[in-house]
Amino acid sequence: MYKPNIIITTGDTKGIGPEVTKKALEDPKIKRLANFFVIAANDKTGFSAIEKAVEILKKDKADALVTAPVNKEKINKSGVSFQGHTEYLAKVTNTKIFAMMLCGGPLKVTTVTRHLPLKKVPGAITQERLIDAVILTDLALKSYFGLKNPRIGMCALNPHCGEGGKIGREEQDVIIPAIKKIKRYIPGVQGPISGDVIFYMAHHGKLDAVISMYHDQGLGPLKMVAFEKGVNVTLGLPFIRTSPDHGTAYDIAGKGIA
Repeated sequence: MYKPNIIITTGDTKGIGPEVTKKALEDPKIKRLANFFVIAANDKTGFSAIEKAVEILKKDKADALVTAPVNKEKINKSGVSFQGHTEYLAKVTNTKIFAMMLCGGPLKVTTVTRHLPLKKVPGAITQERLIDAVILTDLALKSYFGLKNPRIGMCALNPHCGEGGKIGREEQDVIIPAIKKIKRYIPGVQGPISGDVIFYMAHHGKLDAVISMYHDQGLGPLKMVAFEKGVNVTLGLPFIRTSPDHGTAYDIAGKGIA
C-alpha cells in the first residue's frame, strides 16, 4: 500500500504549531497514514520552513503539505511581504485560480473572496470568480471526497437574496447570471440561497458544499459547529495543502493544553 510523503511545517516558533505537530505524530493512528517529514523554522516567524517546503514540493519529492499557523503581521514586520499561506503558495507555484475550502463537521465552505475589507467585497464578486469557485469546489468534492454528483449551494450576498434588487443588485446582476452559465456544466449548483438558510441546509445534509461570498460569511457558521476541528484545504494548487483553521494561540503555547 502506497504511503504518501507529507511535509509538515511547524509554523511560528512561539505559537502552538511545534507542540501540536509533535503531539499529532505521537498518535499511532496518524503516524501510520503517511511518511511525515517535519520542517522546523530556523527563524522566529516560521517563514523559512515554508520556503524550504516549497523547494521540496517543486522537485516532486513530496505529495502534500500541512502548514501550522504563522503570524502574518510578524512575517511582514520581518521584511517579507506576506498575505498568508494561500496567497504565497499560489504565487510561488504560478497558480492563477485558487480558493480556500474550509471543512468542519458537516460543512464544507469555499470562499469567493478571502482576506478583504467588507466594503470591498461587492466589487470583488465577479461572474468569473464565482464560476472558478464552483469549478474548484466541484473538482475537490469529486477527487478528495469521492462524491459523484456534488450538490453545491451558492450563497447570496444580500439579505433575502436582495429581494429582487430592492436591497442590492449583486444577485440579479452577477450571481444569478454566473449560476446560469456554470449550471450547464455542473448541474448540481443551486442558488442563490439566502445566508440565513443555506448553512442550515448544508448542516442537515441537503448540500455537500457552500460557496460563500466573503470570509466571515462562511467561517462564522463553520466555526460555530467545528471550532476546534476545522481544516482549510487550498484548492487549485499543484499539490494538496491543508492547515488547521486556527491561529498561533500564543496565550496557550507551551502549556501542554493545545
